[in-house]
Amino acid sequence: MERDAPEFEAPSDEELAAEVPRFRKILFEEKAKLLRNAQRTLTEDMTLDQDDLPDEMDLATADYNQSLAFRLRGRERHLIEKIEAALERLEDGEYFWCTSCGAFIGLKRLEARPVTTLCIRCKERQERRERAYAS
Repeated sequence: MERDAPEFEAPSDEELAAEVPRFRKILFEEKAKLLRNAQRTLTEDMTLDQDDLPDEMDLATADYNQSLAFRLRGRERHLIEKIEAALERLEDGEYFWCTSCGAFIGLKRLEARPVTTLCIRCKERQERRERAYAS
């Protein structure tokens, strides 16, 4: 892609300022959804009544499901940390800019992945490095 393609052109400061409330809302809604999931895990997934599990297979299945729920909540906790960092960058005026090269990230990319900190070029470069190390 050409650097001067429309998705790489940064809007004016006024246009970006007008986008701040929209992205703040997106981030807060995602955080609220994750917190609701965590609350549900605490109230529903944590309660295993041994009387409801008549055999070892049922107990093993319930244990596995609970373990899976905890792993998912752990991942969600990490995502909440990313959301909080994104909200901080939004307030500091750094949200729309790549933390690696300083280029405009792009509104479409931020809509797709609101917690991203890298423009598409830097993200692709990072993924190539990761694949090279994995080989």
